[in-house]
Amino acid sequence: MGSLATLLFVVAFNFFLFRVVQSDPVANLYRGRNLTQSQRAELTKQFGLEGSTGSQFLHYLQQTASLNLGRSYTDNQPVASEIWQKAGPTIALVGVSTLLSTIFGVLLGIAAAWRRRTKTDYAVTIFTMTTYSMPDFWLGMLLLTAFAVALPWFPVGGIVDPSSNATGIAKLADEAKHMVLPALTLTLAYLGEYALVMRSSLLETMREDYLVLARAKGLRDVLVRNRHAVPNALLPVVTLIAINFGFVLSGAIAVEAIFSWPGLGLATYDALQGPDLPMLQGLFLVFSAAVILFNLLADLLYAYLDPRVRTT
Repeated sequence: MGSLATLLFVVAFNFFLFRVVQSDPVANLYRGRNLTQSQRAELTKQFGLEGSTGSQFLHYLQQTASLNLGRSYTDNQPVASEIWQKAGPTIALVGVSTLLSTIFGVLLGIAAAWRRRTKTDYAVTIFTMTTYSMPDFWLGMLLLTAFAVALPWFPVGGIVDPSSNATGIAKLADEAKHMVLPALTLTLAYLGEYALVMRSSLLETMREDYLVLARAKGLRDVLVRNRHAVPNALLPVVTLIAINFGFVLSGAIAVEAIFSWPGLGLATYDALQGPDLPMLQGLFLVFSAAVILFNLLADLLYAYLDPRVRTT
């Protein structure tokens, strides 16, 4: 119920927020042009801005309930279809970067915690803290300058080579090559968070009595770590993955803009230039719904993985 109430609040807030940002989109879009009253009335009707604010809000709720997010001011295309088309590249980019940052972050966190106060721990902590503190757009520009300009190993941007007619596996290989730098940027940006959380969780788990008992039984350290310590220490990381996936969808705006990756992030950047209010409204709603959905999944998943949560 809490997630549903939050979503309903976001839907209402989404409407009034963009009405405050731009009260007269027609005047803003067609500034410098002498529009007749009939032309202005037609555009107002086309953009769904006719009538009182209350009637517009009711119309907005009806449209949203039927997954009709209006039409873009830029090309007059349905916002829902444009978001659907651009969701694929973003989900692919975010999915790959989340998978990589999770795997390497967890492994680094395990290595740092199990070798606490050693050179390995200090090196991992310094590296992860450094990448975690870097803004993703700045990190992306560094990688772009180093590996696409100074050393032209990877494409500067886009998702495919415009001059290529490749299909099948060759096209997938071209897309994978274009994805390397933006995926690496997001991986490094979120790597530190997973490593630090895993390190902290494992250090706390290592103080539990059952690990002392396992060692007393003569189990090797590797078995104690892999069979007993790591599975329990992973619980906070699993929750973090679910929560972060929703945030990364919206957090990839700067990275997609830098690398011209044709996803939801670049669509947000382009919509801000207009401003294209229906597109911004639709994107804001999608991003907010993703965060709410993955928070709900994180709560359900944590309760499933940890029986202690179900009994409280």
